Amino acid sequence: MGPAFPRRRTVGVSLKMYFGLEKTAQYIRECIPLGPHALSHQVDVFIIPDFVSLTAASTALNLDAPNIRLGAQDCFWEDSGAYTGEVSPVVLKSIGCSLVELGHAERRRLFGENDELVAKKAQACVRNGMTPLVCIGEKNHGSVASAVDECRPQITSILEATTDEEIIFAYEPVWAIGQPKPASAEYVVAVTKELRRLCGARQVRFLYGGSAGPGTFDAMRDGVDGLFLGRFAHDPQNFFEVIKEVGSE
Repeated sequence: MGPAFPRRRTVGVSLKMYFGLEKTAQYIRECIPLGPHALSHQVDVFIIPDFVSLTAASTALNLDAPNIRLGAQDCFWEDSGAYTGEVSPVVLKSIGCSLVELGHAERRRLFGENDELVAKKAQACVRNGMTPLVCIGEKNHGSVASAVDECRPQITSILEATTDEEIIFAYEPVWAIGQPKPASAEYVVAVTKELRRLCGARQVRFLYGGSAGPGTFDAMRDGVDGLFLGRFAHDPQNFFEVIKEVGSE
């Protein structure tokens, strides 16, 4: 087993299905100045818009902010075929995506996605040269040990389906998503430290998501490598403030 993967700070946002085409295009334009700022602070940044906006977003980012990574909100586990309504990882890669969000709690709840399915999608991502951004988390607030037990199969299924490729895990306790406050820093640090041990020397990053905002990273920096943001970062100025916080020493 190789040396431990250097931990690099990362901040990203998913737009889910909140914006229309023009609003997404405007948001991308307003986020372009964040590219140089993130570079100067040695922070990796990614934006995940809806599928229809990916091509325009890719063009804009490649032209003016090539260090901002473009992601997709899901993909299919096969490269091509008779899969009506699905999106091929080959197409996502060709558009310019470098990562794909997988296994979000909403998809697990609404569409019945399970660990096996998410692992197949992760395998498809790495097969096509993209980084899986895998959402993990426990459903109910309990002890650190119970959270680790619930998240363990979510992680091991991904590690077993891939080999030495980089994986980003977004730890989002389901009970904390959409709440006024994030999970307590002490709790998150304890859980993520245990989850990181499960990964050994694999190339992984752990982000926290779930009502994340200003001050969240400073309180959790001992356990996580960055933040996966939601509606708070739909305001580019808020996104900027979090990048600045994550990039500070």
